Amino acid sequence: MRNLVYTGFMSLDGVVDSPGGGPGEEHRSGGWVFKDLDFVPEAWSLKGEELTDTTALMFGRRSYEAFAAVWPGSTDHADYKELPKYVVSTTLADDAIVDGWGPTTILRSTEDVAALKEGEGGAIFIHGSAELARRLSDAGMIDQYNLLVFPVLLGAGKSLFGRADRDKHMLTLRESESYSNGILKLVYDVKR
Repeated sequence: MRNLVYTGFMSLDGVVDSPGGGPGEEHRSGGWVFKDLDFVPEAWSLKGEELTDTTALMFGRRSYEAFAAVWPGSTDHADYKELPKYVVSTTLADDAIVDGWGPTTILRSTEDVAALKEGEGGAIFIHGSAELARRLSDAGMIDQYNLLVFPVLLGAGKSLFGRADRDKHMLTLRESESYSNGILKLVYDVKR
């Protein structure tokens, strides 16, 4: 069985959208990851550590379209280029897949994601994709959360976690670290 890992940047009040402030990130505080905060290199070490565990990437349609426009030619994301990619979407056309960015499969339902998890292989990392992550979290399909929590309150934006009344999910803290600029690294496993 494959693990599904959500990795992302999150404000203290749970907002995960528009961290970079690039195209498609029209949040009024877009770019909050890079603004008004001292750069502390070790606070970003989680991103490098994840590379050893990542065997595939998963996106929702909007995040796929945003990342596919930048990541294939980015030297910062070169290690992701040939990894298999899965896009969970009912609307993405087959001909919208970006050439030269590794093998890409469109999954049309949560059931398709469940079948993928049941197969052989290593960890699949979800980047961005707040709506997809929220849907998969509500379905109990996410196994681990790798979060960099930023010392900012945004008040509005997409949240990683839904607000629906549901069964609780208990988490086990695997790793944590705090950095001088106020960023917290939190790695949680979902208890089964």
